[in-house]
Amino acid sequence: MVIKWAGIGLVLFSGTGWGMWMAWRWRARLEALETLRQMIFGLKGEITYSRAPLEEALERVGRRENGFLGRLFTGAAREIAASREETFSKIWEKQVELIKKGSQGEILDEKDIKQLAGLGGRLGYLDVDMQERTLKLYLEQLDVQIQLLREHRQERCRLYSSLGIMSGLFLTILLI
Repeated sequence: MVIKWAGIGLVLFSGTGWGMWMAWRWRARLEALETLRQMIFGLKGEITYSRAPLEEALERVGRRENGFLGRLFTGAAREIAASREETFSKIWEKQVELIKKGSQGEILDEKDIKQLAGLGGRLGYLDVDMQERTLKLYLEQLDVQIQLLREHRQERCRLYSSLGIMSGLFLTILLI
């Protein structure tokens, strides 16, 4: 009988934990995209107004952020400095892949990763005006995604939490 109650408790706990994790992931994705938006604004300013080379601009912006996005920017800057033969597009895609495979890679969706990797393909070889326009376009895409996440944050977080609890209860009733 004790094992049965322990199993019921574990099923309820795991269902609730799953729901809470999904709600946390939604909020973490929103926060990461907002941080990325600020970093892209900083990169745009470094390129447009400071006229800094891409390597230097990435390093400056990356040092301002301590998270995985900061490591993305500083890692790309280090790779640019170390490898003169490889294109920026390849360097950026490698750094995005490292982020995707890392511990923080689950925060961003596949769509976010794809858009972020695509940014490197359109950046780095153009003149300052075209780089500024490319960054503006990416910022617009980020703004749309952030707005969508903000609009649905409360309802989705509540939904995920409720679904986690209800799925735990359902499995408990099913197993009894």
